[in-house]
Amino acid sequence: MTRSAADAGGRAGEILARLDRLPATRRVWQLLLMLSLGGAFEYYDLFLMGYIGPGLVRSGMFTSGSASLFGITGLGAFVAATFGGLFIGTLVFGFLADRFGRRTVFTWSLLWYTASSVAMALQTTTRGLLIWRAITGIGVGIELVTIDTYIAELMPRHIRGRAFALNQVVQFTAVPSVAFVAWMLVPRAPLGIDGWRWVVLIGSAAAVVVWVIRRAVPESPRWLVAHGRLDDAETIVDALESRVSAEWGATLPKPLRSLSGEPAGSGAKTPSGRSVSLTQIFRPPHLSRTAMLMVFNAAQTIGYYGFASWVPTLLVSSGITTTASLGYSFAIALAAPVGPLLVARFADRMDRKWQIVCSAGAIAVFGLLFARQSGIGLIALGVLLTCANNWMSVAFHAYQSELFPTSVRASAVGFVYSWSRFSAIFTSLVIGYLLTHAGVNGVFVFIAAAMAVAGGSVALFGPPTTGLALEDISAAR
Repeated sequence: MTRSAADAGGRAGEILARLDRLPATRRVWQLLLMLSLGGAFEYYDLFLMGYIGPGLVRSGMFTSGSASLFGITGLGAFVAATFGGLFIGTLVFGFLADRFGRRTVFTWSLLWYTASSVAMALQTTTRGLLIWRAITGIGVGIELVTIDTYIAELMPRHIRGRAFALNQVVQFTAVPSVAFVAWMLVPRAPLGIDGWRWVVLIGSAAAVVVWVIRRAVPESPRWLVAHGRLDDAETIVDALESRVSAEWGATLPKPLRSLSGEPAGSGAKTPSGRSVSLTQIFRPPHLSRTAMLMVFNAAQTIGYYGFASWVPTLLVSSGITTTASLGYSFAIALAAPVGPLLVARFADRMDRKWQIVCSAGAIAVFGLLFARQSGIGLIALGVLLTCANNWMSVAFHAYQSELFPTSVRASAVGFVYSWSRFSAIFTSLVIGYLLTHAGVNGVFVFIAAAMAVAGGSVALFGPPTTGLALEDISAAR
């Protein structure tokens, strides 16, 4: 290594070490809030597919079950179109944030979602609705991968778990919001327009406001360092340090040290400006992590969206009326932010690997019990299942964003996360089929089996990450 390259590497490591040692002050949480608000409207769109389902069925756009596995007239086709778009967004376009920057992709993917969801709300045919639902899913898929990547890179390592938990508290407030809006509007037709269309339009309109707010978010210093833009990265970190120091009221602590004794982010581990191919994740030490996350994501989505996307429909299939099912769903959805809020208390104390394992087991147990409940028991088990689902969500969103190098982080997360989207395309069709031929019990046996696979894969092959610098996690074997 030449003297100039060594100097650049040392400077890059120092920049990242300074970022990693920032205390959790108001400015740090403001940045997290701005990122999270954008994600809240992506979650609104992601979860509306379950809450507008009864309205789509009532309007004649779809049927609740599917007579054939790959039919497009069943509600499962609408869910499948959503995840088809998410799959394309995460797999095909995940690289955009690595190439053009986190901040740029944040902005344009949110605008994409807004425009395409308006178009979806105006559709009058099943085929047109499915096409625009898939296009909307592409924008949402890009956005969610970028948000996870940015939070992992921007938040100091000692609060990274808590940051993901609080991010999901904000994002999951969208779930009771969309559940309430659907409860009020889906059974009705204000101004002669189907209620489900109003639910879609409300989410797209609000996203424009967040786009304006989020323009204040700076680029990721880690991304800038990975692209050799050290002056730009240093300018951002200087500004952050100035604000944080003033809020903290004291001199900032010394930069954190990595496990090797070098400053976290040392150029010895990740030389700045060096282009790294996505093929790196298919070589040691990343190959086992990539394979593990592929299996995990393919399985976890069965439990997570198998419940979240089908709550009202599962309740209707249990003999509850459409209006009552939406009321029950709203009561269950109120618990959505509670899970991440509780997790925030221990998010950086218990390793994320074991958080994933424990939450997957809880989902399996609560799901099997939910299938056998009625009345108030449905709400109680639904709340527990929602909290367990969202505990797993907090843990794995942080976990998969920590395991790869900065230069390919968004692409790698997009690739492994795309397996959940790919799985969900078929999961929705399978659940629609099981609902018709095996009932609610059959659906939850399927979910429990998937959770055993998801938790087992991480328990056996997942490395620890909690409290470690991203550069140490990436380099560990």
